[in-house]
Amino acid sequence: MTTSPESPEIRPYDPETDPEELWDLKQAFERALGTGTGGAEKERTYEDKLTTDYREGYLEWVARCLDAEPEAVIVAAGEEGLVGYVFVLPDSFSYVWDAAVLNEFFVAEPERGTGLADRLMERAVAVVESQDLPLERLVLDVDPDNERAGAFYERHGFEPWGELVARPIGEE
Repeated sequence: MTTSPESPEIRPYDPETDPEELWDLKQAFERALGTGTGGAEKERTYEDKLTTDYREGYLEWVARCLDAEPEAVIVAAGEEGLVGYVFVLPDSFSYVWDAAVLNEFFVAEPERGTGLADRLMERAVAVVESQDLPLERLVLDVDPDNERAGAFYERHGFEPWGELVARPIGEE
């Protein structure tokens, strides 16, 4: 689909024109997390959260992050709309992990393998290099079962740094 290094255009998210398309990509991101790296229960968990309330809360949170970091969300805009995005948290969140946080990274299937993900990663790194961080490190969460993503991140200099574990809240 993409052959030119200039296409798709890599640019900051525009909260006036991009919310619907960002939400479409966010849904694809969440569904990929649920289907690609877990069983039916994980898939259902990710699918069930994609409600109207979640959408509104997510887009409000994006807006708050953009207030703190105008390039917190970088999008890839192709001829027919957005085809990828990267979401780096503002440095005000850096004390969560004592580092910059790559919160979300997604490229639509037709654009995978074209170099677009590399271009988005380069832009994300440029954003965090300007942040004031406790540790000069960029962290992210990647499912160990997602071998393609793991190989991509490794190629970009990421290496294991602890392990994230989770537990349900409100369940006995």
